[in-house]
Amino acid sequence: MQKLNLPEYNFKLRSKDKKIEILDKIRKKYVSLTPEEWVRQNFIMYLIKEKKVPESLIAIESSMRYNNMKKRSDIVIYKKNAKPIMIVECKAPEIKISQAVFDQIARYNMVLKVNYLIVTNGLQHYCCAIDYLNKTYSFLKEIPKYQIL
Repeated sequence: MQKLNLPEYNFKLRSKDKKIEILDKIRKKYVSLTPEEWVRQNFIMYLIKEKKVPESLIAIESSMRYNNMKKRSDIVIYKKNAKPIMIVECKAPEIKISQAVFDQIARYNMVLKVNYLIVTNGLQHYCCAIDYLNKTYSFLKEIPKYQIL
């Protein structure tokens, strides 16, 4: 798989039906190793190892309803009180981070109303903080550690 702009982590891989699978630490099962999944698994490890997000407060592919349509967010981080605090949208490395990607995560946030949004393709990472009081947002230079969220 492609080298990403993240620290390198060790993963458990296996071959099944001539396809490579990666062990998802959060879902506790093997999933097909696609380029987007490679980004997601690396970013999960980054959040756990570097940003100190507790594994038990990470949800993968959470279902939600938006305009009567079923949607799934890639990663949702929760506070200990079970309130969602951050959404992460992962794309394959070859997918450019565009306005459409930001629109997608903004739609998810209309349901979840989190304080932080992250978009990544494994090469570029964008994090913004939402200020609901002033109805603004600002891009952050660095993704905050979990204790700050």
